[in-house]
Amino acid sequence: MASVVAYDKLGFENRFHPWLTCTPMTAADAPVLIAYDGSDTARRGVREAAKLFGSRQVLVVTVWEPGLAYETAMPTAGLELEPVSVDVEGAREVEEELHQRARRTADDGAELAQSLGLQAKGLAVADEVHVADAIVGLARKRGVAAIVIGSRGLTGLRARLEGSTSKAVLKDAPCPVVVVHDD
Repeated sequence: MASVVAYDKLGFENRFHPWLTCTPMTAADAPVLIAYDGSDTARRGVREAAKLFGSRQVLVVTVWEPGLAYETAMPTAGLELEPVSVDVEGAREVEEELHQRARRTADDGAELAQSLGLQAKGLAVADEVHVADAIVGLARKRGVAAIVIGSRGLTGLRARLEGSTSKAVLKDAPCPVVVVHDD
């Protein structure tokens, strides 16, 4: 019987779980993606990334949800309400403010990363379906070496309702993932 040797996402030999295979590790000069929402856990993620990756180049990514301003302006279907006129210009302004807020958050995270010795660039990314999909999609597009993401440690009903972004990233990531937990 032939012996099967697989390598996990970190490039280590994996004799116990050969189905956990992936492509060879990304080049040493590829950036690290840090998911950043401005929370304490995200800030801790930046600090841990600096400890792990030294002066490496990083992308500090904040995901924002386009179209949210338009959704809040529309009535919920099935309520049998009179048609409501939508202030398209007002919604457009809110949309732009949401995008700018995401850019400021990403830039704040990049400043923190730079203060810790990382070569950082802030980036706001639009969420097309789910935050995890946006992170994984960008990781694939940019060929990042690793993803650093915080986990709030949700449990029970709240975890089921809100889902787990870090768990979804772990499941679909094309590279190693560092999950940083709350203190």
